[in-house]
Amino acid sequence: MFDLLIRNGTVVDGTGDDRRVADLAIIDGVIVAIGEGLEGDAHELIDASGLLVTPGFVDVHTHYDGQVTWDELLEPSSLHGVTTIVMGNCGVGFAPVTPGSEEWLIQLMEGVEDIPGAALSEGIAWEWETFPEFLDALEKRRWSVDIGTQVAHGAVRAYVMGARGARNEPADATEIAAMANIVCEAVAAGALGVSTSRTIAHRAMDGEPVPGTFAAEDELFALGYGLRDGGGGIFELAPAGVAGEDVVAPMQEVDWMVRLSAETGQPVSFAMLQVSSAPELWKHLLQASIDAIDQGADIHPQVAGRPFGVLVGWETGHPFLLRPSYRAIADLPLAERIVELRKPDVRAAILGEADIESSGLLIEGLAGLAASMLDNIFILGDPPDYEPTADRSIAAIARARGIEPLEAAYDAFCAEDGRALLMLPLLNYADGDHEAIRAQLTHPQSVSGLSDGGAHCGIICDASLPTTMLTHWTRDRTRGELLPLEWIVKKQTHDTAELYGMSDRGTLEVGKRADVNIIDFANLRLQTPEMIYDLPAGGRRLIQRSEGYVATIVAGEITRRDGVDTGARPGRLVRGRR
Repeated sequence: MFDLLIRNGTVVDGTGDDRRVADLAIIDGVIVAIGEGLEGDAHELIDASGLLVTPGFVDVHTHYDGQVTWDELLEPSSLHGVTTIVMGNCGVGFAPVTPGSEEWLIQLMEGVEDIPGAALSEGIAWEWETFPEFLDALEKRRWSVDIGTQVAHGAVRAYVMGARGARNEPADATEIAAMANIVCEAVAAGALGVSTSRTIAHRAMDGEPVPGTFAAEDELFALGYGLRDGGGGIFELAPAGVAGEDVVAPMQEVDWMVRLSAETGQPVSFAMLQVSSAPELWKHLLQASIDAIDQGADIHPQVAGRPFGVLVGWETGHPFLLRPSYRAIADLPLAERIVELRKPDVRAAILGEADIESSGLLIEGLAGLAASMLDNIFILGDPPDYEPTADRSIAAIARARGIEPLEAAYDAFCAEDGRALLMLPLLNYADGDHEAIRAQLTHPQSVSGLSDGGAHCGIICDASLPTTMLTHWTRDRTRGELLPLEWIVKKQTHDTAELYGMSDRGTLEVGKRADVNIIDFANLRLQTPEMIYDLPAGGRRLIQRSEGYVATIVAGEITRRDGVDTGARPGRLVRGRR
């Protein structure tokens, strides 16, 4: 008697092998049989004729570090076939924490990852000080997906050094040793790895870069030794970026990553995106990761399957945010605001005004950025188009209509009852197409990631990347070659799970964990992102739903049917290799 029997599905098993029609049987959360015409009864039978059956997706780059303490669903990720998430990325997290400094860690996370601080303050129930205590607190909770986490350098440095660490002052030998011990202890307790940030774009609310941004090599290598001595895992980082035309810093970053990996025997994964100021740099970084193999290192650029940018509209940031006539109606509910915005006199007033002085808020900076880049802002559309042609830019639409670009932007925002969103690709779109992204994805050392699930709540919703990977890259793309479905599935199941040490999942094989998606591939599609206000303290976030996920199964339990939560909570904390 099987717990669950899935019959006649088109199995894409995550190994890269060709798809095949087969049955899949599950008992006690484990796959016990795969093949044609399996004999046996089951408590539940699913006819998957004409549907894809794949492993659940493993998303290794999220920021649900606070959300896991109050939210069992972990949307948007769980809406897109994700069955395992990894958090604690980019050097920010909530453990260890010195009692009394909790609010500082919240301000750090808010500044770096744009998660509303009020939501974190109200939502997190602090039940830990050390990292092992943090894992023990998570162990008690249940979710719709599995959770793995890394220990964050920023939190470790602030815990050891206090205000000196937060201000990025140099660490002495004793402090470095203490940090290494904390990492070792965290990994031994179950952390999947350690993370750090080297980019000055990552700043706390007080403007200070993440603790560790300027850490010397002895400090970074000490983290690596702690990782090794604790049992092993991933060393993840957001590396130093390009300053103007200077591409030296990123290549220097790879140099120490290679030496660290070779010396510690641990894999290193770093965020990599195409930047407009150095549009060919990514090619050199990819080559460096190949060259590293000859030096005994294991380096993995972490790449995204679509442009990295922001969504602009009346509910996010937009070019009119600092216009006095807009400010007068900004606090109205959207349904009332759009009535006003569509009035000719209001439109004329807003378009004719100059901006008031900015107060320095992130969203106000986004407003100025959007106003200056109207030739690179595109109608997102429904279904969303993440590889838009030049004629979909606001500037092109304005030229076609014989109006000013700001007028075209204003009118575009008013579509869909004011809920329309436009895409401003900041990275991964320097050439106006996805050929650079395709080359990054298909590189043998790259790993799929950078969804930032749970972060950048008011301006980005890239947790839907797994669905984009399936639809855009294997079925819908018209401006270039498609990629094999079997390869795309493997890229975000087996490959991500294996790199992060979770070898019990990621493929549909006998003895593996029964994390499964059943997908109506022909009808799989993304919906337009929408703004909702369901975080603690009424915090806002963008949610992007999808159609076509017939069932998502975690540890043998169906957590979603046709995208709807079933109430099942089989998700558990995933502890690391030791």
